[in-house]
Amino acid sequence: MLHFMLEALIFDVDGTLADTERDGHRPAFNAAFAEAGLAWHWDEALYGELLAVTGGKERMRFYCERHDPDFLRQADAGQRIRALHEAKTRHYLDLLAAGGIPLQPGVARLMREAHGAGLRLAIATTTTPENVTALLPAELMALFEIVGAGDTVARKKPAPDIYLWVLQQLGLPASACLAFEDSANGLKASLGAGLPTLVTISEYTQDHDFAGALAVLSDLGEQGRPSVVRSGTMHGRTLVDLDLLKIWHREAIRENL
Repeated sequence: MLHFMLEALIFDVDGTLADTERDGHRPAFNAAFAEAGLAWHWDEALYGELLAVTGGKERMRFYCERHDPDFLRQADAGQRIRALHEAKTRHYLDLLAAGGIPLQPGVARLMREAHGAGLRLAIATTTTPENVTALLPAELMALFEIVGAGDTVARKKPAPDIYLWVLQQLGLPASACLAFEDSANGLKASLGAGLPTLVTISEYTQDHDFAGALAVLSDLGEQGRPSVVRSGTMHGRTLVDLDLLKIWHREAIRENL
């Protein structure tokens, strides 16, 4: 049954809330590899290719299958990958603590506006819970009712499982919510769960296929710093606000009538 009122916003994290991949997760992986005495190094181009796989442990396994299959033949390969991922998370948190990675334009503004208007907020991501809490200031983190992160579900995006889990926790149908994503895999996951989805692109996702998105924008925009529309329409607005979200939500519902 379709829900005609917008009641909740569900946000992806990496690339959506902040452009964390190139200058955050990638150097953190490399620091973990160096610390473990591995000769692996993920440059920007290679990391862009590896982002086709969601989940850090899954990404390392994918890399090994193609570049270091002997690593996976070790009896303790799974344990070593888990340890590398823990080290990578530690290095990533250190990077955040050393100066932080700024949130994308409009993210904090829209979160506060939505929460103040009574909308419920949730997170649906494959990154670890620690990465989420380190990225978001405590004041913004407190606005979120549900956080689906890390290994909350077994199947990572593009499977819709993390979004389905969040919807179950919210007790809402997909038609009562909007999702925010930055990648093709994320969009497949959100659309697979039936969620109307807004895409804001990040460094590594500019050339992705975003068919099915409500709109594709550079970011959410700020006063005096308008969003750039890649596809779709902002109905004459220069930034994404609650009124625009409600317009997009109504359009999505009408398309499904």
